[in-house]
Amino acid sequence: MDLVVTTVQHPSNDINTLAHEIATTLNIPFVPRAKHSLMAIKIHYQVDNVIVVAQKGPLVNTPGGEYFFHLNMAELRIKNLLNGQHDHMVSAMALTKGMSVLDCTLGLATDAIVASYIIGDTGKILGLETSPIVAFIASYGLQHFKTDEQYLIDAFRRIEVKHSHSYKYLTTLSDKSYDIVYFDPMFRHPIHSSSNVKPLRYLADNSPLTKNTLKEACRVAKKRVVVKESNKSNEFTRLGITNIYGGKYSSIHYGVIEIGD
Repeated sequence: MDLVVTTVQHPSNDINTLAHEIATTLNIPFVPRAKHSLMAIKIHYQVDNVIVVAQKGPLVNTPGGEYFFHLNMAELRIKNLLNGQHDHMVSAMALTKGMSVLDCTLGLATDAIVASYIIGDTGKILGLETSPIVAFIASYGLQHFKTDEQYLIDAFRRIEVKHSHSYKYLTTLSDKSYDIVYFDPMFRHPIHSSSNVKPLRYLADNSPLTKNTLKEACRVAKKRVVVKESNKSNEFTRLGITNIYGGKYSSIHYGVIEIGD
């Protein structure tokens, strides 16, 4: 793995302990920070990415910037829903309280947080993530991030995270195991204005969604399979998805496959 873990300079005992735990969990080298710069560590260990453990938790220094758990657009989207506004993803999933959702491409967990808020405490949501470091950052953040808004805390804590390739995991599931199966693969045509995603591209699985994976998803879903893509993408055509949700001027669209009884 193209990765080592270190700490901020002058770390506390708790920070050192967490850094060692991360090194063990991910099976990567722990590097004492001392007075070394991150660039010096990258050059010495011949890596492009360094996990830095700080007081607020771990972040990954990548060539594309810093990657860490944050609310991104989740908080704003949930507040918009509270104010009676529309959310294209929620509509595409036809989400209601108590549903079960399998997010096959967890990433930043933004969409999973919104979905978790809608399905509530009687629902079930599992996020799969191929990248071990992205899975770790999401899992740590969802369990430790603090905010004064209890509805956000509840939405975070409900999400279960599993490091697994989506196709392999889907093949282990029974037919109609989840109401909704969701994919947000790395876009074939990146939205360059989305700076939050740039560091993720250095850590995530950038492979396109395969037809075999989509077929398994259709077997596992009870109600819908939903695929997120940029509006400039040809992925919906390639995958044979014709039912598209999204605003006329939206840069993001959602392809929907409705599952019959």
